[in-house]
Amino acid sequence: MASRDREDLGALFARVSRRLIAAERPLLERHGLTMWGYIALSRGAAAPASTQLALARDIGYDKTRLIALLDALAADGLVERGPDPADRRAHVVRITPKGARRHAAAVADIRAMEEELLGALSATERRALLAALPKLATGA
Repeated sequence: MASRDREDLGALFARVSRRLIAAERPLLERHGLTMWGYIALSRGAAAPASTQLALARDIGYDKTRLIALLDALAADGLVERGPDPADRRAHVVRITPKGARRHAAAVADIRAMEEELLGALSATERRALLAALPKLATGA
């Protein structure tokens, strides 16, 4: 039987993910955001307006629960919804200028936390990790 020379990737990623989520949660709370609210704003900040269905698919969120999430973001003035000009049955979600500012402030805090976390790595290790993670995340 071969000996284990390292932990399984799933276990390592789970530990890192839990650590990141625990560090991000209070940062997001300071900005009045939930993790899913931040993820929805991130999608809105990165791409033009999309339909609610496309947003749910793109962020991996249950479409039946998306309305409550968007209602909360809209109540805070962070997103706007309106009919899709191409399909009046669908609704388009757009990030507002206030939402973009709130998102940018949250990103700045998260990046500062990430810099602290990545400080344990050499510059070479950091570059390699940041280059490899998107490939693993997308399967590219």
